[in-house]
Amino acid sequence: MDDAPGDTLDVVTEDHYFTAQPASADERRTIRATLAGREVEVETAPGIFSPGHVDLGTQVLLRTVPEPRGRVLDIGCGWGPIALEAALRGASSVTAVDVNERALDLLRRNATRLGVAVDASLPDAVPADATFDTIWSNPPIRIGKDALHALLATWLPRLAPGGEAYLVVQKNLGADSLARWIAAQGWGAIEKVGSSKGFRVLRVSA
Repeated sequence: MDDAPGDTLDVVTEDHYFTAQPASADERRTIRATLAGREVEVETAPGIFSPGHVDLGTQVLLRTVPEPRGRVLDIGCGWGPIALEAALRGASSVTAVDVNERALDLLRRNATRLGVAVDASLPDAVPADATFDTIWSNPPIRIGKDALHALLATWLPRLAPGGEAYLVVQKNLGADSLARWIAAQGWGAIEKVGSSKGFRVLRVSA
């Protein structure tokens, strides 16, 4: 997930991007956030994406998506705002993946705190034949174009027939070029379904 300004799909090396074991101190704290229309308390820590609040891109995504259908996947879950929202809104199952083990631990703890079921897993732990009816993601744009394309090529083909993926991407970080690339892969129809605060929400329909 990314809400930083910029103009290209360039690479940065922040601790939370593709870091299995963050170097920063694991100092847990509780914050308040609004998820699924209610105010909740969640646990966060340094070394993950947006530890102090629900980032703007994710807010735009969650205001745009319809009710979750069936099996939901959150790609790059962080401490879990997207996965928790899907679970609170009644998804039949929620799988969340991240390479950051601290983020996965936080999401598991937050799911327990809120009384919902979320399978928070390293990507390789998800069964190879698992498919999903819904994908919601604020993908890590700043890992770089090649890594981002590889990430999406791993998960978007896992959409079940009739499934839909919703991705939020900052316009000046390459939303339009990413949409063109996805369209060229033949995974399904793609369209822009929302735009706010410099972010675009893209829908891929399998």
